[in-house]
Amino acid sequence: MSQADFESKSPRPGRPRSEAARIAILRAAHQILMEDGLGRLTVEAVAERARVGKPTIYRYWRNAQELVMAAFLADPAPAQAMDDAGAARGRLQAQMNHLLDTFDTVRGRQIALTMAAADPESELAKAFRTRIMLQCREEGRSILTEAESRGEVHLTAGIETILDLIYAPVFYRLLVGHKPLSREFGSGIVDLVWTSICIRPSREIS
Repeated sequence: MSQADFESKSPRPGRPRSEAARIAILRAAHQILMEDGLGRLTVEAVAERARVGKPTIYRYWRNAQELVMAAFLADPAPAQAMDDAGAARGRLQAQMNHLLDTFDTVRGRQIALTMAAADPESELAKAFRTRIMLQCREEGRSILTEAESRGEVHLTAGIETILDLIYAPVFYRLLVGHKPLSREFGSGIVDLVWTSICIRPSREIS
């Protein structure tokens, strides 16, 4: 199931959603998570800090576990636009760096340890899959399909296989814990994958 499929199945009752409210909720949740830890992040605490009602939060996330994962991955810094042709590799690397930097923190390690010990069918494990793993894949899918439409890459192996090659090593290392996460590790993944899918300009015959 893709992130889009997940979103389409999520109940969204009530008034139209507000982007400003969503951002305020994510910021509040991120602050609580970083300051107080995983166990202190509740829908009630986030609603109070973001100054919204609990029904507003439930328009975006089904439960506190989903909100935890969305807040954890949220980047509080303003995103840099990288829409120019040829920027796809940079966007993919920036996404990879953000993912690795996020998990290479006290809270990131706490969540990784929690996930390693969690029941795969628990709400927290399901939220991790849908709000982190699938979200990363969908962002990567968007980057790669746009790059293919501009003629930068050729996805001969199939988009699902390529996405597995990009993200599976990160989550394997994260959950197994046999090796540390680092930007160098992420750069190696992106370099390896990009070399295999990049379209090289044909040499002109003189």
